[in-house]
Amino acid sequence: MSIAPPEPEDIGEEAPGLRKVIHVDMDAFYASVEQRDEPALRGKPLAVGGEGPRGVLTTCSYEARKFGCRSAMPSITARRLCPDLIFRPPRFAVYSAISRQIREIFLDYTPAVEPLSLDEAFLDVTEDLRGIGSATRIAELIRARIKAETGLTASAGVSYNKFLAKLASDQNKPDGLCVIRPGEGADFVAALQVRRFFGIGPRGAEKMAALGIETGADLARCDIAFLRRHFGSQADYLYRAARGIDLRRVKANRARKSVGTERTLDKDLSSGSALREVLAAIIDLTWERIEKSRSQGRTVTLKLKHADFSQLTRARSLPRAVADKAELALIGHALLDELLPLAQPVRLVGLTLSALDEDEPEAPPVQAAQQLLPF
Repeated sequence: MSIAPPEPEDIGEEAPGLRKVIHVDMDAFYASVEQRDEPALRGKPLAVGGEGPRGVLTTCSYEARKFGCRSAMPSITARRLCPDLIFRPPRFAVYSAISRQIREIFLDYTPAVEPLSLDEAFLDVTEDLRGIGSATRIAELIRARIKAETGLTASAGVSYNKFLAKLASDQNKPDGLCVIRPGEGADFVAALQVRRFFGIGPRGAEKMAALGIETGADLARCDIAFLRRHFGSQADYLYRAARGIDLRRVKANRARKSVGTERTLDKDLSSGSALREVLAAIIDLTWERIEKSRSQGRTVTLKLKHADFSQLTRARSLPRAVADKAELALIGHALLDELLPLAQPVRLVGLTLSALDEDEPEAPPVQAAQQLLPF
């Protein structure tokens, strides 16, 4: 079963009063950028990712999604579903630049911006910089500016907590807006399939269906004892989610959990010399990302994935941050040496720096509930 709720530290402290939260989600971001920059691709099924026998879709256009294509799908499967699928390699430098441009738009309205990835973010506009007062109006202005300044569309959800705002942003995609006002959250959630809940994957939904839980209303009828018996540590999250409750704050400049690089190999490798060469290139890319993010971390993890998708990992933690690329390389190669010789070849190599040390500013103060109108 796969149920992955928010991190435990994110669901503990309740924010006083109601909040005004916007979740902005770019529509098929990478694919839309490619269609914008290459007009001949507009209206055609497009995949961004590797096209080879081991390629994987990073994302795909809405035209491709009509055929059943989706992110993380093997390219061979996507090609079988959509024979006319067009592939383009990802251009992460371009996507990152556009993401920064969009982030600047957000910051015109609030300093409380919590990026989740290049293409989505939470905004707390309880106290907006322009004194607009209406979260709905701010979402409309942001979407209009994104379209005018980047040529791309974004969907947005507006509500009084993060869980509901994220659900709302997906409700009217693409290029849509959905508002869940105070008092409407429980009813909105009740009508949803539990598969729509953040963190509930196909296996989690299957287990719930076997227990007679298919909608938010079904989940809300389960008491906390039942949920703890069947779902253990996830029970509190499910209990709250079924009632539209989310106690997490929007965290400005949210700290990254890790920085790393993974590479799927063109062919399986088991030779130590060949793997060291691959690892050296991964170390270069990883350190470049570490410097760009200005991160410092104490734990280095090496991951090797076999052709059958089983994997090996080794990690080493220091009492202080990794000093430089040379030390990262020293640790990475030492971890690889621990795994050699390999019992079987590998198809993927990854290296990650975690236990990052970054400062995270507190969220801005929250107004009392009666001061939040209009929503």
